[in-house]
Amino acid sequence: MVSSAHEGLHRIFQERPEILAPVFRVLGLPFPEKVTLDALTPDVTETRPLERRIDTVLRIGPSDGDDFLLAVEAQGARKPDKESSWPYYVAHLQAKYRLPVLLLVVCQDLATAKWAASPFDCAVRGWTTQRTHPLVVGPDNLPVITDSRTAAENPAMAAFSALAHARSRRIDAILEALGRGLQQQDPMAADYFYEFLDINLRGTAAGDKWREILSFVSYFPGRGTVRETAYLEGKAEGKAEGEIKGKAEARASMILRALEVRGVDVPGDVREHIAACTDPYTLSLWFDKALVVTTVEELFAGPPAPSTGTSDAS
Repeated sequence: MVSSAHEGLHRIFQERPEILAPVFRVLGLPFPEKVTLDALTPDVTETRPLERRIDTVLRIGPSDGDDFLLAVEAQGARKPDKESSWPYYVAHLQAKYRLPVLLLVVCQDLATAKWAASPFDCAVRGWTTQRTHPLVVGPDNLPVITDSRTAAENPAMAAFSALAHARSRRIDAILEALGRGLQQQDPMAADYFYEFLDINLRGTAAGDKWREILSFVSYFPGRGTVRETAYLEGKAEGKAEGEIKGKAEARASMILRALEVRGVDVPGDVREHIAACTDPYTLSLWFDKALVVTTVEELFAGPPAPSTGTSDAS
């Protein structure tokens, strides 16, 4: 099973495509100001029983030019088999969609990034039939964002950079700046990034640091945190019911996202049950369990959640 960090390094391109422009600038490539963007199936399996799957595939349609595909691979270590599978991915996508293909590899350490950037040749006796030259971003070229104002201006890029630099000695400063920057954001907008890093850094030293930061900004009631207090005060002041419902929906979405990342199968009726829940204690309990369970049945195991005395998400 792939790790959460692996998932986060490529899925953020699907979920927050605004990072494409700054990432392309890092690579020294122009990126059009106006584009259409569609996530395509990552499955490149042929009729033979050999599964091949790209992490993320995006179809990018510039307003001032022709469409192209961007295949994104998250690579945590050097794997020689990629030297043949990456050329296959590029050739298959080009043949399937009749579009040019760029291959972007995201790494978390310099050694892997250096290897991934090497052109991979299919050659015999000095004749090169095919050359695959990936674009690579990692600790050597992604910016280290330790300024909270910069993080607040572009939280998606700051979160992506934090994940790429998760093994850096400067990760604590990076996460602290991002935490301060997110507090300047609209709570609903910032919440995605709080939960994104909570899930994708889980089980690492950087994850422990982020959980420490989250202890001061968590929305979930019952933990005595700053954001919880602000949330409850907002309720007392009569915040709109729609906003409260939206926060519950965001919690349910992150529970389902955590289960998806961990490869836990969620039937449609269970998905609807989670999405319909508006009780904050129950959502908090389910979220914590979603990070460790291996089956959806385990999510609901154990004693029932205590009643909060209300049926809404306040």
